[in-house]
Amino acid sequence: MTGNYDFSLTAGHAALLVVDLQRGFCDPQVSEALGFDSSPHFRQRVDDLVLPNACRLIAAARSAGVEVIYTVIEALTADGRDRSLDHKRSHFLIPKGSAGGEVMPEIAPAGDEMVLAKTASGIFNATNIDYLLRNLGIERLAILGVYSHQCVESAVRDAADRGYLVTLVSDACAAKTAAQEAATAEGMRAYARVTATEDLLKELHARGVSAA
Repeated sequence: MTGNYDFSLTAGHAALLVVDLQRGFCDPQVSEALGFDSSPHFRQRVDDLVLPNACRLIAAARSAGVEVIYTVIEALTADGRDRSLDHKRSHFLIPKGSAGGEVMPEIAPAGDEMVLAKTASGIFNATNIDYLLRNLGIERLAILGVYSHQCVESAVRDAADRGYLVTLVSDACAAKTAAQEAATAEGMRAYARVTATEDLLKELHARGVSAA
């Protein structure tokens, strides 16, 4: 769906959106303590591919002056009374201030980078991110994170519907199975430019940014 539109990430007009790469999903000890059922495939892909790629992309975005914004699933209250109905029905709770809501330390926010807490799959439905992006002058988003077929897909679709030019970084996302990841990469081509980490790093590098 790229057509003749310019999806490139440029300072002042683009942001890298890091979706739910938090300890509640990506740190096995914290995840298990919360009772979350991940998979061996998910854990290996996050450790071996997603987090390393996210590190490189975040560093390159910062060097390029591209805004880095994080989302985490975390209730605004200790008992989760503010959660979405879906999260209540599924008994899904990451309490306010708990370890599960912390961004993974290897990709921790720097300076005054924003971390938006949500209690639903869709960041655009559950927070004021659209308002914030408009205030920042953001027109283009590159999106990565977990889970591919849930919160990441919601972010891609909702951003595209609101008029943002979206890039999905397919090898910086993970789901419970490879089939789910492949389905997301294919299905999201209707809403976004789907690319790989190396290609996005080259794009940034071509604009005079170090992708190291």
